[in-house]
Amino acid sequence: MSFHDQLKDKVVFKEDALRTINGLRLKGKKIIFTNGCFDILHPGHVDYLTKARDLGGYMILGLNTDGSVKKLNKAPNRPVNTELARASVLAALACVDAIIFFDEETPYELIKFLQPDVLVKGNDYKAEEVIGFEIMKARGGEVVTIPLLEGFSTTGLLERLK
Repeated sequence: MSFHDQLKDKVVFKEDALRTINGLRLKGKKIIFTNGCFDILHPGHVDYLTKARDLGGYMILGLNTDGSVKKLNKAPNRPVNTELARASVLAALACVDAIIFFDEETPYELIKFLQPDVLVKGNDYKAEEVIGFEIMKARGGEVVTIPLLEGFSTTGLLERLK
């Protein structure tokens, strides 16, 4: 499968994702949502995404656009990889069913639009601190925090490269 095929199969517009979600819900499938920059994919990311998918259901990943990463002020040289490069690597993972780009600083509006059943973040957040917690609480959804694999972070990797 080529770079473009991976993107074509998994990168979707939010309206298309909503149609898919509605069809899956009719079949009783649970919708899982997580998000992030995933700038330099490392074992911590793969472990996290695999554990999120293991919660069962269809997993949608909200991916920060390059502009969104810059708005977060992670570092002047971030993102290291372009949004298309990041999406291509993530699309190759079996645990990711769909990828939606978002250009805002947070995925709040995307979560509000998609109304997932499970919202997942790393346990560096408390559930009530996760963006979208109120949306999930109001609809009876679940916020799950997953333990992060120690010793892996993009920031840490970049620091070691200096």
